[in-house]
Amino acid sequence: MMKPIAEKVGQLTMVGFDGLKPPPHILAWLASGRIGGIYLFARNIESPAQVKRLINDCRAAAKHPILVGIDQEGGIVARLRAGFSESPGAMALGAGGDCQLAEDIAYMLGREMAALGINWNFAPVADIAHQRDNPSVGTRSVGRDPRLVSEIVAAQIRGFQRTGLAATVKHFPGLGQSVIDTHDAPATVKGSLSRLQAEDLLPFRAAVAAGVGCVMLTHVIYDALDSELPATLSPRIVNGLLRRELGFDGAVCTDCMEMKAMTDAFGPGESAVLTLLAGVDLALFSHSREAQDEAYDAVLNAALSGRISEERIDLSLLRVQALKHRFGLKNAPPLEIVGCAAHRALALQAARAGTVMEKRGGALPLNASSKQIVLIEFSSQGSPDADKTLTQSRFALLLSQRIRLASSHLIDPKAAVASITTELSGVLSGAETVILVTRNAHMQPEQLRLAQFVCDSARQAILVCVRNPYDAGMIQGADSVICTNGDSGPSLEAAVDAICGDFSPGGKLTVEI
Repeated sequence: MMKPIAEKVGQLTMVGFDGLKPPPHILAWLASGRIGGIYLFARNIESPAQVKRLINDCRAAAKHPILVGIDQEGGIVARLRAGFSESPGAMALGAGGDCQLAEDIAYMLGREMAALGINWNFAPVADIAHQRDNPSVGTRSVGRDPRLVSEIVAAQIRGFQRTGLAATVKHFPGLGQSVIDTHDAPATVKGSLSRLQAEDLLPFRAAVAAGVGCVMLTHVIYDALDSELPATLSPRIVNGLLRRELGFDGAVCTDCMEMKAMTDAFGPGESAVLTLLAGVDLALFSHSREAQDEAYDAVLNAALSGRISEERIDLSLLRVQALKHRFGLKNAPPLEIVGCAAHRALALQAARAGTVMEKRGGALPLNASSKQIVLIEFSSQGSPDADKTLTQSRFALLLSQRIRLASSHLIDPKAAVASITTELSGVLSGAETVILVTRNAHMQPEQLRLAQFVCDSARQAILVCVRNPYDAGMIQGADSVICTNGDSGPSLEAAVDAICGDFSPGGKLTVEI
């Protein structure tokens, strides 16, 4: 039966919400066909059983089949953590250089999502790590080599989609050249079209060839393609580059439309209209009911006035329905596989494969009976995509279970450098070995200065870079260096194992440091 225009418009919108249960208005919207589905954040996650109940409640209320999405890239961006299987991120998979292992990790994550009822994952990341100062890509990228990125991305897509859920390659046409986070402000990339074609588009071509279910756009303006509109709103990029040139005929979605790059320049309503006019099929509004209402009303009014033709809406509706039909989770695994021992073992295997080590002296491996070992660890300043509930002292806990520490110090990188150096001077003078853990010191001058002070003052220093590996190229004087290419649980565990000599890391850096 033909849907009324109000339902057609609603099916092209995905929304997020607060809470461990779907609020009444979400259930009402699902029941009336007012939204095409939901997507989840850490704020919606308590346990596997709770998530499954939440999703079942949404599906039971829905008038039409729905998409249930989530950001479960692995590594720094993972909404499912405590009680679920964590995995190393993309850069660690790239450092391991094993496409089959990358596919197996994606399959593992996909199985757990499918067991919950999630049928749409906003991964993998196909952005190339062009800029060490890029605030939003980092270890979410496989690395700098477009061919390696392409191979790992295609493997991840195969792994995710073997489980019956849709993979979403992002952020088209490539976010890696930007140094501005679109969560915070508009961003423009100036550069030649030839470089984009030769490098950034290669992983997206590989994704299309691998049969990826969905492509997610970025809110960045690409001067060589469209100097006025960001990719999310640009017909030249969506219909021209993605559909005609790359030949992708599946569903296309936006990144969150409530990022400041969108809201500051266009507002929720107009941006929702423009993205449909550009050829996008699904608009994502993550947070505010007010923004979600404004977007829906604007698109419905544009459809009723003829600004957006019903033919245009029907085309997107067909693509969305095809996505739901293709990824309907017909044979979802049991909930018991979530967080199982086999999954944890596989994640540690991948994390070890993605760990890089350089021995510059005799600091490693550490003897468990060594005296006066001090841990100095920098906490994280966070990321808009990071799970804010993740405890940053997990490394200290893991290490203390293996090695007796004289002391452990968790330092806020924003604290006053002078007071910390005075405090640490006495600690360092009595230390035999210092284990120094940094997190993106290359982007934080205070952390970088303190980290260098520690290495200069220590008798013997082991530097462990647990976010971007660029820190290893900027901090001098360490006797040994370990790069984990991400600080998810398995990667931290792999670093401790390497320190204790359980294995000898053989990963290779995928970026220049």
